[in-house]
Amino acid sequence: MKSFNVPVQYRSPLISAIKNKRKADDKMKRDFTPSILSVGSLQVILARHFGFCYGVENAIEIAFRAVEENPGKRVFLLSEMIHNPGVNADLVGLGVRFIMDTKGNMLMDWDDLTADDVVIIPAFGTTLELEAQLRSKGIDPTHYETTCPFVEKVWNRAEKIGNDGYTIVVHGKPGHEETRATFSHSKANTPTVVVKDMDQTILLGKYMTGQLTPDGFYSDFKGQYSEGFDVQKDMQRIGVVNQTTMLASETQAIADYLKQQILEQHNVPAGESATRFADTRDTLCYATNDNQGAVQGMLEQEADLALVIGGYNSSNTSHLAELCAQKLPTYYINNEDCLVSANEIRHFDEHTHTELTTTGYMPATHPLRVMITSGASCPDALVERVVHRLAAITGNDHALPSVLALWQ
Repeated sequence: MKSFNVPVQYRSPLISAIKNKRKADDKMKRDFTPSILSVGSLQVILARHFGFCYGVENAIEIAFRAVEENPGKRVFLLSEMIHNPGVNADLVGLGVRFIMDTKGNMLMDWDDLTADDVVIIPAFGTTLELEAQLRSKGIDPTHYETTCPFVEKVWNRAEKIGNDGYTIVVHGKPGHEETRATFSHSKANTPTVVVKDMDQTILLGKYMTGQLTPDGFYSDFKGQYSEGFDVQKDMQRIGVVNQTTMLASETQAIADYLKQQILEQHNVPAGESATRFADTRDTLCYATNDNQGAVQGMLEQEADLALVIGGYNSSNTSHLAELCAQKLPTYYINNEDCLVSANEIRHFDEHTHTELTTTGYMPATHPLRVMITSGASCPDALVERVVHRLAAITGNDHALPSVLALWQ
């Protein structure tokens, strides 16, 4: 796989040594057992796969190159390039400005843009409508486009399925940039509807099979269907694609449920399912699968708590925290400063969408066993800083040099 020129501040000697050793020992990536770091009386259980993925490293390289290649020009990001506040802050520090926020709200006026400006498309991609808006200003949206190749793969698959006469069901968070982009590209080719979870999928199934009258669909799915969508007519042949950072098992469960519903509705033999349901398993992102699989492997170990590191608006990170929380106390943190002390931690609550402060989170066990993973937009350097901070607040920082030596 291609390597990218990622700024040195995002690299980590410790994490790079661990990843390189694991890669050399397991080139096919079949071993999802975690790496165990013994740091004095602290045991760090580090997930096999975590951190920057191909798409994120590609985006970072392009964004920093755009700044370097355009001295004296105004450089804009359409919205956050990735969901990591540190990386976005670094770009702002270089003079990059945001056109809109992650929800699509404008932070400036379109009329302020000129053909001489440089606009970077984020890793999530963007809608066809926004691409057209940029072109109307004389700006080429593809010149510094950082759209993840795996997101584009979903778009291409949706287009192929749509051209074959299938309606697309997108599993994603309706307000997320990537879902908005995938929805835009899909509905240009075929009727498209977005479902956010299994509950909405079951509801969609009731409309699809006629258990509910169609009228309620348009309020229940407001803003989540393409223009002219007819929930009974357009749900005769379907395929499911996903926002690439969703929980893979949930996407598969949604696809399996809708497949069963449509085959039963039309009395289709299992061997002829392709007449009604398109196989879309190939739209699941490799990094999403690897990181979630690595968490499952990590959770086979015993531990006292888990730390999941990433931006609080990161979809893929939130799902890693969700998986960990099913087994043990889990704290979703933004950076090492969230570890205030051995008694106090700041962390994100996905249910209330607020940062909470919890005391007494760290048990007095010896060794203390802490699981750590991070999202696909989290730099390895940040993970190392969390390990260092964890060692410091538990009185084990003296043991860190020997840990690095063991992996080199």
